This record gives sequence, structure tokens and C-alpha cells, in this order.
Amino acid sequence: MPAPDSPSDDEVAASLRALVEHAAADLAAREARSEALARYKPARRIVAAKTAEPLEPAGRAWRLGVLLLGTDGRVFETGRITRAVTPTRSQHLSAQVEQRKAERRAAVRGQFAEGEVVTYAYEPVDLSTGALQAGEQRLPVRDGRALVRWGAAAGEVRDLAAYLAGRAGLR
Repeated sequence: MPAPDSPSDDEVAASLRALVEHAAADLAAREARSEALARYKPARRIVAAKTAEPLEPAGRAWRLGVLLLGTDGRVFETGRITRAVTPTRSQHLSAQVEQRKAERRAAVRGQFAEGEVVTYAYEPVDLSTGALQAGEQRLPVRDGRALVRWGAAAGEVRDLAAYLAGRAGLR
């Protein structure tokens, strides 16, 4: 139960959104390195053959630990990461190695620059007050505080302002 003089969840949610906007503006002003965001584009069918699925560009974001902060101010939970590198021929190695090669191939087909880091399979974070209060995503609002869940367990939370200051300062 929050103390009687603590801010309401609506105020904390508004403060959280302002923190995110400020962090994005600060990173942009410092021209911090960002990463490409991508999503799989559905395969096309050409006559009887089906084309391979490329990763298509979906924006850019700064990686801040468990969060991706989009250059447009949106927030995402981190997803999978690959690098746009033309892979070598298949050598029938483990399924995981072949999967990583397929991901790199998809990034190359998506026209990303050779060597570019590409993040995909990320999840958007809903910054509405109701979603933040529910506490089911990386950014919960609890007891009048904006937090970030940085680990898998529900109790692994940290103050969002300190987290963003620390992570954005690393860039």
C-alpha cells in the first residue's frame, strides 16, 4: 500500500513516459549507436515455389539491457539478435547453428548492411496506465514507483530512472 502522500499510479505512469521520452532525446542528442529493428516478412509464392522469408527493416532502437528504446520513443522488450552476414554453405552442423545461419541469411535478404546488428522477435511494451499497473510486462508501476523488471523473477525489479540513467550512460 503506497504512503498517503505518494503519487498516484496515473502520475507515476506519466512520469515513466516522460523518463522514456527524455532518455530517447538524450540518446539522440548524443548520436548514440542504435541497432536495426526488423520483422520477418511473409514468404511470397512465385508459381509453385515459395521464396525465403527475409527480415525487413522496422525502425531503429537503442539497446538498454532488457529494453529496446525506439528512436521514435516506443519501448520494446528485447528479442532475438543476429548480424547481417552472408553465411557460409551449410555443413549440416547442429540445428541451432543452422538456425543462426538462416537468421543471418534472412537479415542479408532484408537489405541490411553487411555486419549490421539486427534485432527481431521483440515485443512492444504497452505504456498505458492500465498496462503499467497490471505489472505483467517489463515496466510495472508499483507503490508509487516506476520500475523495470530486469530478471525473470517477479521480484527482480529496479527503479526505472536509475536503470535508464545507468544504461543510457554506458552508450
